[in-house]
Amino acid sequence: MATGVTFKSHWEVLQTLSQWGFNVNPYVQQAKDIHECIRYYHHINDIRRELPYEIDGVVIKVDDLSIQERLGAVSRSPRWAVACKFAATHETTVIKDIIVQVGRTGVLTPVAILKPVRVGGVTVSRATLHNQDEIDKKDIRIGDTVIMQRAGDVIPEVVKVIESKRRGTETKFVIPAACPECGSEVVRLEGESAYRCIGMACPAQIKEHIAHFASRGGMDIEGLGDKLVSQLVNTNTIKDPADLYFMTKDQLLTVDRMAEKSVNNLLAAIERSKSPSLEKFLFALGIRHVGENMARVLARSFMTLDRLIQVTENDLTAIRDIGPEVAGSITRFFSEPSNIKVIEKFRAAGVKPMETVQPETATLSGKSFVFTGTLTKLTRNEAKRIVESLGALTTDSVTKNTDYVVAGESPGSKLDKAKASGVTILDEEDFLNLIGKK
Repeated sequence: MATGVTFKSHWEVLQTLSQWGFNVNPYVQQAKDIHECIRYYHHINDIRRELPYEIDGVVIKVDDLSIQERLGAVSRSPRWAVACKFAATHETTVIKDIIVQVGRTGVLTPVAILKPVRVGGVTVSRATLHNQDEIDKKDIRIGDTVIMQRAGDVIPEVVKVIESKRRGTETKFVIPAACPECGSEVVRLEGESAYRCIGMACPAQIKEHIAHFASRGGMDIEGLGDKLVSQLVNTNTIKDPADLYFMTKDQLLTVDRMAEKSVNNLLAAIERSKSPSLEKFLFALGIRHVGENMARVLARSFMTLDRLIQVTENDLTAIRDIGPEVAGSITRFFSEPSNIKVIEKFRAAGVKPMETVQPETATLSGKSFVFTGTLTKLTRNEAKRIVESLGALTTDSVTKNTDYVVAGESPGSKLDKAKASGVTILDEEDFLNLIGKK
């Protein structure tokens, strides 16, 4: 903030800063109206290649400081300034090859390997092709001559193919049926553009899988944080979640910042996790579309892991809360040989998910509850445990399968949705009567 001096315009500020010895861009210009602004935009666009630095546009600002103050700002964007971007620079190059990268969530992304070309001041040799649909839409082939740009002057992008330069030697690309990292099956779910590897031991996904496996909602292995998981994977100490149960004290003592007490605590936590509930184990496996609630549904419906491994899609869709997409994801997971191999390793290590026991008094068997608002005589978690002990399921959202919405004080939008859907609504007194706690 400058003291002892006042300004009326932004232009005046810039001129004064220059006089005081501060660097002010020499291309800044004061415009009388919007037409001069447009002419300035085109002028800078014409000379941008001559500038000693990269730019992607110009900013037009209101000059009067009092008007700037009246206009104010929204979040981090002032209302008194607008960025006018230039069209992306286009260059021509050749696609030498297309490879596939596997992301940490298992998504396969095709990447073009390019004959290096300078685009917008940066040498580009790779560009993401996003997915198979994008490749098919643009008819991109290995060997094609293509027009490149940097989207937003940042991300390299293939704009289009120059078909007139084709020589007949170009080859079409198709996402492989097997993961290039681990050889597991690659699937594309209905309604999605992404192809995914379903192997839980895939090297590209392993850190994510192990961190999820050890999380509180999963096997709850205390002391196994993201940094330690990364170290264990990077040193090849573990290659899949089952390897956690074969680690030794001597191995862990060689890991950076792992003292004897930390190692002993971690090994004890791993040992304690060997007898999880079936629903926790299923959630920990990281099966797509199987969250905590779906894991609970599966555990109650099939009771043992062996039964679940053998189920068909028809067996699964016969269950009220399971649709074709979820059923397909589950059966594909258990039909993948690499996943069964990891499950057998768990068994060899002594990991044995407990068989689910159906409650003796299942008075609410098959019913689905959603809770909203604050309960005064029970906590929400206590209420959930009670209805689950009576055979019911609890979910976080109101659907056509919801039987009851329990509304406490200050309920949210779930209550409105329940009313609109005709779902039975219980206040706290009605709920206590239903579960026999009144």
